[in-house]
Amino acid sequence: MADNKRHSVGARTSGQGTSGATAGQGMAGAMVPLEVALSRAIGARVRISTSPVASTIEGTLFTACPITNLVAINTAEESKAQTGDYHVIPVSRIQSFQVLSLPSSNTDGASFSDAVPPLHALDIRALKAREAAAVGKLQESEARRGKGVTKEAQDLFDAFSRTMPARWDGSKIIVADAVSIAAPYRPDDCRPLVAGDTAALARVRMVLEMERKKIELRNASTTIGAGQRKGG
Repeated sequence: MADNKRHSVGARTSGQGTSGATAGQGMAGAMVPLEVALSRAIGARVRISTSPVASTIEGTLFTACPITNLVAINTAEESKAQTGDYHVIPVSRIQSFQVLSLPSSNTDGASFSDAVPPLHALDIRALKAREAAAVGKLQESEARRGKGVTKEAQDLFDAFSRTMPARWDGSKIIVADAVSIAAPYRPDDCRPLVAGDTAALARVRMVLEMERKKIELRNASTTIGAGQRKGG
């Protein structure tokens, strides 16, 4: 497991300062967790060996995420780093890694504006608008789903919704805020919300009768098809 791995991190130094850094099994130096060593090497050119599928990947260490336990390596040549060719590797599969060269520039004072590829500021208002739209769609979808009703009742509701406004009032279907349909959702179960609105009542009853016939035909077709498959 990655939590039990320990690798040594050292630096070859000369009279002029650090000339390079390496990390790997069997190297002398202070023992640190692999995740810590990787996080300290972000931006450096590294060579990583993996197991159980033996492979070696060389490139720039783009990031080391302690939450997902993944690292991302940009294997593109440094001159083509703007485009990038990224490989994501689980830390648990890393057998050893070696720092080939330190970052070409001092990143102590670096900011997001210096990142490669470039990072752009988030449009918070656009994100909030998208969030509100998504929540609105979920709420609308939930409102269109009947609570404790049969599949037939939901099918009838969906059919009405395709041609005219419909909403649920408990187990009743309210069509165009003009007619209510109570269970078991037959033409005789339709009632006008405004006394004397015979035109709306007649229309809803006609549509309801048509949709019930469609449902009966679908159910009959499904039953016949199932019987044929069973008989075959």
